[in-house]
Amino acid sequence: MSVLENWKQWEDFLADRLHNAQNSGMNQEAVGDLAYQIGDYLSKEVDPKNEQQRVLTDLWSVADKDEQHAIANVMVKLVSNNGTR
Repeated sequence: MSVLENWKQWEDFLADRLHNAQNSGMNQEAVGDLAYQIGDYLSKEVDPKNEQQRVLTDLWSVADKDEQHAIANVMVKLVSNNGTR
């Protein structure tokens, strides 16, 4: 099963990557920019594998760039307390 198919696994995957970036010294602004780039890529290139991803894709598709950045930053907040650290 792909990490994209299960929402909890996806959250944990993102959280682990976030913690790795933070532990490597990446600042919050850079994390937010990267989250935006990943969100943009996923919305254009990856078919959602579960209901949660479908909602995010739908929201992303109607959001302007500032709102997309807000979505990306909220996802960072959502996963910040998940994963293995």
